[in-house]
Amino acid sequence: ACSPKGFPKLKNDTFLRAARGEETEHTPVWCMRQAGRYLPEFRETRAAQDFFATCRSPKLCCELTLQPLRRFPLDAAIIFSDILVVPQALGMEVVMVPGKGPTFTEPIKEVEDLLKLRQKVDVTAELGYVFQAITLTRHSLEGRVPLIGFSGAPWTLMSYMIEGGGSTTMAKAKSWLYRHPEASHRLLRLLADVVTDYLVGQVAAGAQALQVFESHAGHLGPEQFEDFALPYIRDIAQAVKSKLKEEALPLVPMIIFAKDAHYALRDLA
Repeated sequence: ACSPKGFPKLKNDTFLRAARGEETEHTPVWCMRQAGRYLPEFRETRAAQDFFATCRSPKLCCELTLQPLRRFPLDAAIIFSDILVVPQALGMEVVMVPGKGPTFTEPIKEVEDLLKLRQKVDVTAELGYVFQAITLTRHSLEGRVPLIGFSGAPWTLMSYMIEGGGSTTMAKAKSWLYRHPEASHRLLRLLADVVTDYLVGQVAAGAQALQVFESHAGHLGPEQFEDFALPYIRDIAQAVKSKLKEEALPLVPMIIFAKDAHYALRDLA
């Protein structure tokens, strides 16, 4: 019994059943940090080359995704990639600076800078390497556990694009929301559209569940979250489901990880 693209039959579906709210014999466990810095073999594979070059190599992504499963009896794998591949697809340059983390060479400063972004993104052309990594990994998993695909959420991506990297306060990105609310919504809309296509493409490539990372949710208060984050998360959830139906693709479970947005749990659910 094979699923689409001749993928191997899934042997352990505990994670998918839990994601659908069904009873499971045990609580499924998986590592959200992908292969992660806790593995010496991960550090060895990664040390060899540039971080984003690694992300663009389906073979390396597959290897890094499988590494934790060789050591631990986990219930799911998450594809090795990074949320900042989406700003890259929009035409922004991001480099990984050792000891500092991801850094945008030219962050968005003024409203006019939005015009430099690609307004129509062909996700297969720009992010096809992620799709290839997913298909390769899904085959290489041999049905041991399900494979999770993911994307950053619009507000989190926007905050990186404006801050130019990590930040403890997100001061530049937050002041953008106050100073340029309309332009902020324009950027968030553009990001939501790209994220939607990107997630649908991941399912077409073989992802069996999807996670959306709103990692910077905690920098917003409830009002800002309701205005600048929640509507786009909601749109993505609805648009992905309707596109999956249209394209006769599996309706995979979707997870939202909105870090520190405890005040919004009910809305998110």
